[in-house]
Amino acid sequence: MPKQHILSSAIVSDFVGDSQFQPAGVDMTLKKVLAFSDSGSIDFDNAGRKISGAEEIEFEGDWVHLRPGCYKVLFNEYVKIPADAAALCFPRSSLLRCGMTLECAVWDPGYEGRSEALLIVSNPHGGKFKRNAKVGQLVFVKLSEGAKELYSGKYQGENK
Repeated sequence: MPKQHILSSAIVSDFVGDSQFQPAGVDMTLKKVLAFSDSGSIDFDNAGRKISGAEEIEFEGDWVHLRPGCYKVLFNEYVKIPADAAALCFPRSSLLRCGMTLECAVWDPGYEGRSEALLIVSNPHGGKFKRNAKVGQLVFVKLSEGAKELYSGKYQGENK
């Protein structure tokens, strides 16, 4: 059974190490980095939605060096958000101090999966990441009452 921890009724599993537990949440770590390979399209009702293709960038040993640009990242951790919570993921301050940031969407009540995020490398010299690097901090928000509807979208159960 994988290591797991219950935070604010949410279940987070597949941790890399105990140092990921923070006073206000849990650190999210880097499993994969992918480069975008084509464009995507977004519309109102998702009838014309097309998610951009992406190809995995191989680590050289335990490290990957990224040039300035945008990348898709996959986290190691698997998250299950209960009906009475939501989660927000923020970049770690060390990432910001290196001229990089992490963009994430709201993790709705009922979402379950190994989520993806957008890594933006703005530093003109690029950035270097070690496998399993701590790149984000997931913060849970307790709702005043359980959601009337749970997330059931396209990304439910993603990246198992």
